[in-house]
Amino acid sequence: MSGADHVSAVNGVSGEAAARVRPGRRFGALPVPAGVENLELELPVGVLTALRAPARGAAHGTALLVPGFTGSKEDFLPLLPRLAERGWDAWAFSQRGQADSAAPAGERHYTLDDFAGDVLHAAALVAEVTGRTRTHLLGHSFGGTVARAAAIRGGRETFADLTMLCSGPHGWPGRKADEEARLRAAGPHADLWTLDHPEQAAAAAPQDPDPLSATDRFLRERSLRTSRDGLLGAIAVLADPADSTPLLAATALPVLVAHGERDNAWPQEWQRVMAERLGARYEVIPGAAHLPNEENPVATAHLLSDFWSHTR
Repeated sequence: MSGADHVSAVNGVSGEAAARVRPGRRFGALPVPAGVENLELELPVGVLTALRAPARGAAHGTALLVPGFTGSKEDFLPLLPRLAERGWDAWAFSQRGQADSAAPAGERHYTLDDFAGDVLHAAALVAEVTGRTRTHLLGHSFGGTVARAAAIRGGRETFADLTMLCSGPHGWPGRKADEEARLRAAGPHADLWTLDHPEQAAAAAPQDPDPLSATDRFLRERSLRTSRDGLLGAIAVLADPADSTPLLAATALPVLVAHGERDNAWPQEWQRVMAERLGARYEVIPGAAHLPNEENPVATAHLLSDFWSHTR
């Protein structure tokens, strides 16, 4: 059975949309939990890699999760099966330039409009394949900025709601200026993991077996595969002080603003005030910092399921 036939049989659909969702390969050293599928999504930018955890039993709805700066779909590995257990058909994808997804050459291909456009294309494809018109959209950190822009463009016709996870209302000039300076100084093949861990990088390169842990091996491989142009484009987005909160409010989408109790990537007060301005639900996730999807996936899944259950 071909990849397209496999997807068609699983989802009960046929045609061009199903042909653009294919089985994929595991990326990196991290184990993929049982019930989570590796997929490829054929989009206008190229192939973006994805993970899907189909709902256990009848699905309540579909969720699309967008990772943050230096991240990838694997950031949601602990969360996806827990959403599936609660009845959600959960998808996550690596954005353009991240890990093993398509990576156009040139910083000009990594604007906020480009990133948000990919979310809209992914949401449309997932909706065609699943037959569920509106998607529950979540963006983590930088992914929240991207998801917010997609939600403003797609509105209630495309999305059931928006979750901003550890993500604020706007950036600020000079944000991640150190990372930008080091990436530019190190040249076109620079990666942040190597720049941040020079001793580990030097020790790991020639040795067999690799002295790194499975997690560090994954982080190294992801960093090596991540586009420098993509990182520089994302840094420009994160440095933009423009606040689109009024535009998001105008969509009338239900919004959840949530962050870990020790999150320090965006000022927590900014996130709380953003929720207040939107009339959004605001939650602080215990036992977590900037990665509640990894640090406390049980509480995060419970919160998301409760929110989505009231907006679908």
